[in-house]
Amino acid sequence: MKKSNSYSPEIRERAVRMVLESLEDYPSEWAAIESIAPKIGCVPRTLHGWVRKHQTNNGQRPGQTTVERDFIKALERENRELRKANEILRLAIAYLPRRSATGRHSGAATNPERLR
Repeated sequence: MKKSNSYSPEIRERAVRMVLESLEDYPSEWAAIESIAPKIGCVPRTLHGWVRKHQTNNGQRPGQTTVERDFIKALERENRELRKANEILRLAIAYLPRRSATGRHSGAATNPERLR
């Protein structure tokens, strides 16, 4: 189950901006993240994820952007729904009466002579 977001998008953007602006003041990106994370009130790993996501979305890192991920999720959801609909239609067709080569139903209930 997904946790609720306790940090607003504005706080996330501000934290990422702080990290990116202070990179030259620290020996590594991780050192900058460890320094800024307590100021924001989050753990360094969380801030690190925000920075990575920002870099990916801006093309600075390889990987799927947020927009691409959302699009793929929507396509997968639609695909699941269509597969379910197709399965329902397949099952419904199995219950429909079969037609003979003459175009008439082959079932006993539709043949008046069999009812006598």
